[in-house]
Amino acid sequence: MSKIEVNAIEPQCGTTLTVGASGDTITFPTGTTIVNNGSQSGFGRTGTVDWDTAIKTSTITAVNGEGYFVNTSGGAITANLPAGVVGAIVSFKDYAQTFDTNALTISANASEKIEGQTFDLTLDTEGIATTLVYGDATKGWQSVNSNEVVNSAKFISASGGTETTSGNFKIHTFTGPGTLCVSCAGNAGGSNSVSYMIVAGGGGGGGDYGGGGGAGGYREGKASSDCYSASPLNAPAGLPVSVQGYSVTVGGGGPGGQNPGTSGTSGSNSVFSTITSTGGGHGGTLNAPSSPASTGGSGGGGTVLGGGTGAAGNTPPVSPSQGNPGGNGSGAMYAAGGGGGAGAAGTNGIPGTPATAGPGGAGTTSSINATPTARAGGGGGGGGGATVGGNQPYTSSTGGSGGGGAGALDSPSGNGVAGTTNTGGGGGGGNLQNPSSNGGTGGSGIVIIRYKFQ
Repeated sequence: MSKIEVNAIEPQCGTTLTVGASGDTITFPTGTTIVNNGSQSGFGRTGTVDWDTAIKTSTITAVNGEGYFVNTSGGAITANLPAGVVGAIVSFKDYAQTFDTNALTISANASEKIEGQTFDLTLDTEGIATTLVYGDATKGWQSVNSNEVVNSAKFISASGGTETTSGNFKIHTFTGPGTLCVSCAGNAGGSNSVSYMIVAGGGGGGGDYGGGGGAGGYREGKASSDCYSASPLNAPAGLPVSVQGYSVTVGGGGPGGQNPGTSGTSGSNSVFSTITSTGGGHGGTLNAPSSPASTGGSGGGGTVLGGGTGAAGNTPPVSPSQGNPGGNGSGAMYAAGGGGGAGAAGTNGIPGTPATAGPGGAGTTSSINATPTARAGGGGGGGGGATVGGNQPYTSSTGGSGGGGAGALDSPSGNGVAGTTNTGGGGGGGNLQNPSSNGGTGGSGIVIIRYKFQ
């Protein structure tokens, strides 16, 4: 056998170098390292790996060009991919047929992508094997031998707001404006929709015999992958998400009406993605018949006399309903109606001795934040004092469960009570006896997003 020893081989002319002839076998001795510096094409790996026959039972630091038999019978395992270099290749095989019980999680290096998204890939199918090749920075690591990556469970991943977890679910709570930044949209095998609860700001109570403010609109949707106890207003599906930033708006509560003779102000809308909850309607006021109670997510309560009809809720209409109407004023004896709540209409004012102003409508309860919490209660109606109408006694009204403010008492203040912050509760109506007699401010809204993240 002849032997040639040189440091470099170059073509005599042109740029093509041919080694051997058609049908020849070119053999590289064991231990030879073939280096492709990335600028050459047609030379290097052809989609195969060298299998490491040491069975892996703990965290794997993967190396370009290697395949791994992974035994998860003793517990879940994580494999950390090498830095992404064009053409880099790794493979994994379920050695003990236990990925369905204890999954293999494949984590990309830093912020590099897998199948075009920044997420940890979970292999949880019994007996699965996959080969990943790094194509470029846009798609990152991709499966080249079948659809294992596509069919394996992917979970939504996002950031924004105040983040907490409950079991396998992540919860983002927004009490003010913000952005939910989705970095992985998941899939049907893991999670691909979020649950949501969107509550608008509550309406302000009316001043001067004022009706209670209506609760902010309440809208909720529970994803099919979720398991918490939703409110009766739950829509039977969540919202699908994609990789993007979703602006979140949290509505403020409307200011209460002032004495003499001003109605309250409606609350502001809360918004997430395609869902808008409408601000609660304000309560009416005795000396402002041209500005009675207003419609909204839930309607404001009517004042005691002229213009004393409670306003409609669920405006604009959605299904399930986002709220209820306010109660009517008594028409005599100085008892205003309560504001509507998410779970019930406001109560009408009742004339008599004593006259009874209408309580606010009840809110509704959800455990979307892992704790049963009532929200979106209507504000209680206001009424006259003990020296009004021939010294007729007056019974104050309560706010609806879920943050509704109470209607005003004669003392120590004639002011309605404010709705509770971040519940969307309506403000209570003011009375007439006290020199101030202002309506309570509506409570601000809240937005909560929840999804399965593992």
